[in-house]
Amino acid sequence: MPDTPPSVPDFTQWPSFPFEGDLRVKQLDEPVPFEPPRRGEADRECTACNAPDEAYIWVGERWRVRAMDRPTGLPMVLILESRSHLDLGDLPNLLAAELGVMTVRLERAVRSLDGVARVHVNRWGDGSAHLHLWFLARPYGRLQLRGTFLSLWDSILPPISEDQWRENLALVAAWLAEFGGRPLAEPPRIQWQAPSSLSSTSPANAAEEPEEESLSVIEAADEIPESDAAADLSDPSADPSEPDPTPQADETPSGESHSAPDSASDSGPGSDPDDEGEDEREDAPDDRPDAARTREV
Repeated sequence: MPDTPPSVPDFTQWPSFPFEGDLRVKQLDEPVPFEPPRRGEADRECTACNAPDEAYIWVGERWRVRAMDRPTGLPMVLILESRSHLDLGDLPNLLAAELGVMTVRLERAVRSLDGVARVHVNRWGDGSAHLHLWFLARPYGRLQLRGTFLSLWDSILPPISEDQWRENLALVAAWLAEFGGRPLAEPPRIQWQAPSSLSSTSPANAAEEPEEESLSVIEAADEIPESDAAADLSDPSADPSEPDPTPQADETPSGESHSAPDSASDSGPGSDPDDEGEDEREDAPDDRPDAARTREV
């Protein structure tokens, strides 16, 4: 008896679904007995551990934030990574507490950008064993981009301008630096030209320059399980990450003496998680600046 092909699911009729026309469901492959190792597992190199701080837009003592290598279709796509080579379920209590703080802080920073309505936070982890969370900004007013398929639309929409992209990166890095760490993203420089040199870059010459294709969320190497991707993107000249250093209050806003991560670091390995939660609630600062939606320069 021949197999009946599965029917196309209802979500293909949703307004947010980016495709139309005649669709059919792919044949599902048979399950494999053993899954291949991800990057950072077994003998495979870890791209995040080998990446230098200069590859990121903001770096702290225990966390780093990086962007795509060029603009994509969404106003902002960022990745939050731990310095230590750990996956989500391997985080100790201190880093687990800080992950919550960093997630909220980065979401606020991205949402403060002009033209951003919502920030989608995703974690897949099928390509790399090093913890990384995705932050995708949905453009304001683009109701068709709401929901599940935002990462697909990032591959479809035309890339935003590089100047706007670099300005957004600098604003997010500056926002995070208000609470500690080091911003590494700089705003675009103004290209000053004397009147006699204005004719050197004509629209005709600019059109001759080839444009690079943007790297989208779906195409990013950390979510592609091919074994060749890690060898291409890893930086063998960089040192692997070291174990997390002793926690310090380096990300505490000025004027504050305690923070949620600091209170978590005071608890020993045998401490009660409930007690840790109470300390964090009492000491946790309000990460929101005076004007929560005012861009930090």
